Amino acid sequence: MKKRFFIYGFMGTTIETLWTGLNSLLLGNLRLISRTSLWMILIYGLMTLCEPVFKVLKNKPLVIRGLVYTALIFSAEYLTGHFLRSFGICPWDYSYTTHSINGLIRPDYAPLWFAAGLFYEKLYFFLRSLAEQKDKKDMRPKLPKS
Repeated sequence: MKKRFFIYGFMGTTIETLWTGLNSLLLGNLRLISRTSLWMILIYGLMTLCEPVFKVLKNKPLVIRGLVYTALIFSAEYLTGHFLRSFGICPWDYSYTTHSINGLIRPDYAPLWFAAGLFYEKLYFFLRSLAEQKDKKDMRPKLPKS
């Protein structure tokens, strides 16, 4: 679980870096300046808490799974943002937008979080299958070296 925590964290910050860099391009900045925070590694790493949900929802319709993941991500974003803001260190502030909730979440990002949740679900099952393959390989009898 610890390995997946950091894989999720680094994957999330990589995606966020790409997202903010592409946004700067849309704003006309050809330097493609990106922005994130090291706190985000820990926040995206919290996707490990969704792993039991991934298992439970595995055979449910895609729309149901995506909506549940969106709600969980919005909840985590709000709670972690509120917690970090209480120390004056929240790396995001959406209060400049018309539709933010307390400057902590943006409902217009729901389609992005829907896709992100499904992405993390696929990543989880992929990482789990790699671990199972490794376990099977490790269980094979070893031939003595001659």
